[in-house]
Amino acid sequence: MTEVGLRRSSLSTMAFTSVLLFICSIYSCYAQAPLLMWTSDGSNMPHLAQPTAGQTVSGGQLASYLKSALSIAPRNVLLFLQDKLSMEDFTMYGGVFGNKQDSAFLNVESALQTSSNPLVLPALDWSASHSILELLQGELGIPAVQIDPSTLKEIKLNTAQPSLLAVHLPYTAGDQTKELLLKNDAIIGEVLNMFKSQDVAYTAVYTGLKPSRVIEDTPVMAGHSVGRSLLQALPESTVKPPLVINNTAGQPCILLWADTLLATYSGNQVDLARDIFNGSADTAGSVCNNTLSRLVLNYKNVLNLRSLRLIFSMRKIFFPVSARDWSVMEQVVLEYDGQRAIFNASSGIYSPAEYSFHCQSVSSAQSPLLVPRSATDNATMWTLSFTDFQIQGFNVTGEEFSYASDCAGFFTPGIWMGLLTSLLMVFILTYGLHMIMQLRTMDRFDDPKGPAISVPQSE
Repeated sequence: MTEVGLRRSSLSTMAFTSVLLFICSIYSCYAQAPLLMWTSDGSNMPHLAQPTAGQTVSGGQLASYLKSALSIAPRNVLLFLQDKLSMEDFTMYGGVFGNKQDSAFLNVESALQTSSNPLVLPALDWSASHSILELLQGELGIPAVQIDPSTLKEIKLNTAQPSLLAVHLPYTAGDQTKELLLKNDAIIGEVLNMFKSQDVAYTAVYTGLKPSRVIEDTPVMAGHSVGRSLLQALPESTVKPPLVINNTAGQPCILLWADTLLATYSGNQVDLARDIFNGSADTAGSVCNNTLSRLVLNYKNVLNLRSLRLIFSMRKIFFPVSARDWSVMEQVVLEYDGQRAIFNASSGIYSPAEYSFHCQSVSSAQSPLLVPRSATDNATMWTLSFTDFQIQGFNVTGEEFSYASDCAGFFTPGIWMGLLTSLLMVFILTYGLHMIMQLRTMDRFDDPKGPAISVPQSE
């Protein structure tokens, strides 16, 4: 191999190592298994957005990833299902610390480096990994074929139609883990070489049915437990699903979640989110289509009012500057006892149409995202405050939110303070260097043995 080739290989290895180290530094392995997807050399796979740091990919999101990938990638799919797999296996037994020859994933690393746009999902919900075989069968429309590595030479592939081959890989925790991972990697290499020898383009998926390492929160001593154990002890019923609004076809089209929806009127305050996530919400009047979504929450006998309606009106708008559709919250309206209070929200509540919008605090008081339509509007008599607010009105694919576009700006006060301080220090340094450069040394000096230098007073 030439020096240039060695250098490129070294850079590829360093890049792969950096990616794994970064993923592992932000990843918590609690009930999560990683998933790697790549294509054969020369095949294309669409560039898929990587999940954000700490995000756990659910079954619905995994189905979206697979559908997007197989729309372009080869439809001859290899599925390597290992009994258990965690990101810690890559850090402990992979070549992430420069010991390339000691890596237990040589074939996997090589395949990822030669693939275009490989997908790495470090935190896949392990319950979703159980359904990946069914998801692939549904996407390809064919049943899976379980293959035995010992019979690889007898397999002849038909490139005229899609194929789904599943390879089961064992896993054992303990002293023999690395040896077993080396054997599994060798099996993966044999299968990939078989496809390469038959000149068949493929898409490969490597994941685990369960995480090999699970962090458990256990009490420190009898009768006492740490904070994380207290959080773990909460019943599952405290985690409520979002409010789902279906369209005329019975498919979800609007999702809403909020920790609180506080409304204050005439000195009285009520939490409108208290009873809407238990399946008893009255959403009569809600509508949704491709361009307009209108979520209506109906209440009776609250705030000394006979009736109250909280309306979120969203519209999909195409902006030529960004060349994409955006979901814009045009208004938040309160209809009560024949009157209306209208808050404009389009200046602060918006997101790409395929995303959901999330904000920790949406208020009409401090740093308002909800602004009364006019100084004389009834909205001036109301105060709205939403906490942990999330809503999606378009491109809803199930009963789970899409990736959230958060309202928090990038340039926070702390960042501005750091930038201004840095600019001030740079200015002082520049001024000091400029003054030093302006210093001039004397061009004449007194000679103690000669006549003194005379300087005319006229000068």
